[in-house]
Amino acid sequence: MKTPPYNLQEEKMVLDPEKIKKDFPILNRKIHGKPLVYLDNAATTQKPLAVIEAIHHYYLNENSNIHRGVHTLSEQATLAYEGAREKIRAFIGAKETSEIIFVRGATEGINLIAQTYGRKFIGSGDEIVISTLEHHSNIVPWQILCEQVGAKLRVIPINDKGELLIEDLKKIINAKTKLMGITHVSNALGTIVPLKEIIKIAHEQNIPVVVDGAQAIPHLKVNVQELDADFYLFSGHKVYGPTGIGVVYGKKNFLEIMPPYQGGGDMISSVTFEKTEYNILPFKFEAGTPHIAGAIGLGVALDYLKTLDLEKVALYENELLSYALEKSSEMADLQIIGQSVDRAGVISFNLAQLHAHDVGTVLDRHGIAIRAGHHCAMPLMKRLGLEATCRVSFAVYNTKEDVDSLFKALQKTLEVLG
Repeated sequence: MKTPPYNLQEEKMVLDPEKIKKDFPILNRKIHGKPLVYLDNAATTQKPLAVIEAIHHYYLNENSNIHRGVHTLSEQATLAYEGAREKIRAFIGAKETSEIIFVRGATEGINLIAQTYGRKFIGSGDEIVISTLEHHSNIVPWQILCEQVGAKLRVIPINDKGELLIEDLKKIINAKTKLMGITHVSNALGTIVPLKEIIKIAHEQNIPVVVDGAQAIPHLKVNVQELDADFYLFSGHKVYGPTGIGVVYGKKNFLEIMPPYQGGGDMISSVTFEKTEYNILPFKFEAGTPHIAGAIGLGVALDYLKTLDLEKVALYENELLSYALEKSSEMADLQIIGQSVDRAGVISFNLAQLHAHDVGTVLDRHGIAIRAGHHCAMPLMKRLGLEATCRVSFAVYNTKEDVDSLFKALQKTLEVLG
């Protein structure tokens, strides 16, 4: 296996989906004798060879613990790990690397904020605002916090299209509101929320905003300073990177006043039996040996995405989404769930009176991978009067031919399950 560069060429590639597809080895697989059509990208994306080789290269050549070693391997591993932090800072437009914290994923990131900032600054009678569109990961940590401190959770409603009712948000927030948790893109419906407007409304009342960006980072160009987000979180595995690694961006003034999330390892400056002095940012929040290979792999994944040009990626995925929606209009038995005007590459639907799991199972026999269920958004499903939906979610390696294969298989599903 050749040694991969930790920095891919900055020169932008022509966005050729068929060529891009060849960069992802798993897409050569056959499932039940059929070519794999992978349309479950909102759950996790596949990994380009550059990421796989970067992880392999680290374990083969540089495997060592970071920061404290003075030997060559440790120094090389530290450079690669901290280099990945700088790549992430640049990718999301943060001011400095001290605002970039490595975690296991967006879920852990939200829990970190809830149990540090939340436990310190939110108390009895205070209110936390979230939305109906949220993934469970941006609901449950706030519920736990509310139970711990006696706060109350309030919810921004949506219309039948799956769009947030901004006027209702203005009525919900008040002097008791101490924090808002909001998704950037709905994982279940693909709705892109008017995040800049929401943050502005919150900041007019001095309310900090935590943004779940897990579904946005792969599809949209994100600049946290332009958004003025106080916290922005995402998971590596949803943006062509490894599992088990994620990022918390936080404004430095917030991170400095937050207590540590966990104790031990690199989050300390000095320890005695009487007192521990904590490390500087961002290490104060990175206890123990981190997922070094995961951070390196995530950095390379973002390098790869940058070579494709994020604006071209967004345009292409919108074309793919429009094509799929046009095809769906030709199937009388297919009902699209959620029809937000501003949306990313996600389509939720139900087929005739068939259960989503049955549809997903039949599609799998045709080599097509989709998601079927409540998508970790049970309150949203309840609002829509549904138990489950089928969900198709696109990535940069998907093609119109993949969409054609999907709809041919859906037609056969109707014939099989009737």
